[in-house]
Amino acid sequence: MAELSPILKQATAVTVDHGAGCYVFGTDGRRYLDFTAGIGVTSTGHCHPHVVAAAQAQVATLIHGQYTTVLHRPLLELTDRLGRVLPTGLDALFFANSGSEAIEAALRLVRQATGRPNVVVFHGGFHGRTVAAATMTTSGTRFSAGFSPLMSGVHVAPFPTAFRYGWSESEATAFALRELDYLFATLTSPAETAAFIVEPVLGEGGYIPGNAEFFHGLRERADRHGILLVFDEIQTGFGRTGRFFGHEHFHVRPDVITIAKGLASGFPLSGIAAARELMARAWPGSQGGTYGANAVSCAAAIATLDVIESEGLVANAAARGTQLIRGVRDSATKAIGDVRGLGLLVGAEFVTATGEPDPATAAAAQRSAAAKGLLLLTCGALMNVVRMIPPLIVTDTQIQDALTIWSEVLAEL
Repeated sequence: MAELSPILKQATAVTVDHGAGCYVFGTDGRRYLDFTAGIGVTSTGHCHPHVVAAAQAQVATLIHGQYTTVLHRPLLELTDRLGRVLPTGLDALFFANSGSEAIEAALRLVRQATGRPNVVVFHGGFHGRTVAAATMTTSGTRFSAGFSPLMSGVHVAPFPTAFRYGWSESEATAFALRELDYLFATLTSPAETAAFIVEPVLGEGGYIPGNAEFFHGLRERADRHGILLVFDEIQTGFGRTGRFFGHEHFHVRPDVITIAKGLASGFPLSGIAAARELMARAWPGSQGGTYGANAVSCAAAIATLDVIESEGLVANAAARGTQLIRGVRDSATKAIGDVRGLGLLVGAEFVTATGEPDPATAAAAQRSAAAKGLLLLTCGALMNVVRMIPPLIVTDTQIQDALTIWSEVLAEL
């Protein structure tokens, strides 16, 4: 009898029968408030009627039309629709399936377009599990250990993680930019550096937002040295942070962005966006794939964009995110050293009485919340951060319900 790999560890013991909106319903008959959203994927909630109808209609029309063989209407319409929301100047798209594929496509593009071998990533970033993406991932060794050698040409600079350093944000930012300049002097010449690849908010690294000074520092150095700035918007895109894309909070211009997760409400779809002139510098034949831009996924993505616009979900993410982070801060006990986030990306970092990371208590809190009907996840290099990622449709009442359960969990720890 076949079974799942024993290495796959489940965050909860829930087996889902069905989902609706912000809830999943277990085969045990219980209803759970889902503040994982499939790790930020089900942006419009579970089985939004408009997304379901679009996918059902597309399944009856065309399921697969390989898009370097034939074009199909959902692909063309989605490309047009994304053109209305993408950052100014990013007017060419390549589609794939997963976030890792998008990151690897961006890596291939920046190396081919610049003719330079190296990239700089930032400590705590998560970019995927395939070999190149895992090489660029520094949010935990669990993503890259055991299958060396990894890819060459990747250099790691500090991210301004103020709480970990024990500094103010301005001190952490000055340090990060200073060390980036030192990295240029010691590890990778700017003339050999193709790109900076960075998340607007560290995801798996602990839900740590960057800041305007830091990102403008990257943009200035990129412009000075002919380096490309790539924002990994896989988790922060499509309204999650209270802006359509996370980098918009910092008023900085990207050269490339990667997209996935919340784009298609749970259907596999990812991509990269860049200026047409830049995208045209990729080598012929370097972009493609069997399942990229699947017709059903594209139809679901169009419907997702419809819902985000018609239901005002970007504004809702901003308002509900403010409510959520305020509530998590108000309920914080001495077990929590820091609460941070942006929009509906909120993390609570657990520490011991002496201020050391406390993954055991974070795990206990996550399990206790699930037992009480609230699904959460942990993250961070040491897995001592509990993260909250509700769908963008979450209501003020559902936020309050989650906060009530969370307060009960903390009181019982």
